[in-house]
Amino acid sequence: MADWSSYRLEDFILFAPRAYWRLFELHNAALWPAQPLILLLGFGITLLALRGSPRAGRLGLALLAAGWVAVGLLFFWQRYASINWVAPYVMPVFLAQAILLLLAARAAILPARPLRRFREWGGVALFAYGFFLHPLLPLVFGRPLAQAELAGLAPDPTAIATLGLLCLLPRGLLSGLSLAVPVLWCLVSAATLHAMDEGQALAPLAAALVGAAVWALPPRGDGKADTGPIRT
Repeated sequence: MADWSSYRLEDFILFAPRAYWRLFELHNAALWPAQPLILLLGFGITLLALRGSPRAGRLGLALLAAGWVAVGLLFFWQRYASINWVAPYVMPVFLAQAILLLLAARAAILPARPLRRFREWGGVALFAYGFFLHPLLPLVFGRPLAQAELAGLAPDPTAIATLGLLCLLPRGLLSGLSLAVPVLWCLVSAATLHAMDEGQALAPLAAALVGAAVWALPPRGDGKADTGPIRT
């Protein structure tokens, strides 16, 4: 029997980094022009959250739920499975996460007021990072922008944006369950990228740690308790 202690994480990666990043290039080309629409929708949700619109949480969670379904079916099932045999088994988890977000969206009515707590500002910042800054990482790490990962099309920014939006909601059983999958995926992605010796591994790792920490902050920051009709 093989000595499992002799194996390293990179021994389980059955594809080259070049093949991995090429997937996103092909994925983006196949789904164009969905990218501008996704960025426009992300900008709209961010603007609603900054303006204190009660609809920001519900619309944002519904949008992200659609994104989890799209990533599960179009990326994991149709594309990532071509180089990673585990991908088809991840797809049902992404579909289940979409259901959780839709359930959370039914009660995600934010208070009609501007952001005033660190937890809320941190959530919006994480959401905006997932939509607008994470897609620019190829330029940072010397890859073409055609390999950009966009929320709603790729798993990492979808998970990161979800973490951010959940930080706008009060802590509860449903929001806690909804938090688990994106945190877990960010850690899995960080481990995969680290095994490929990719510096970008720090991005999902930091997002998981920051998102979980911000979500866990107590629901205070201005000395006053919320009285808005928020339930999750």
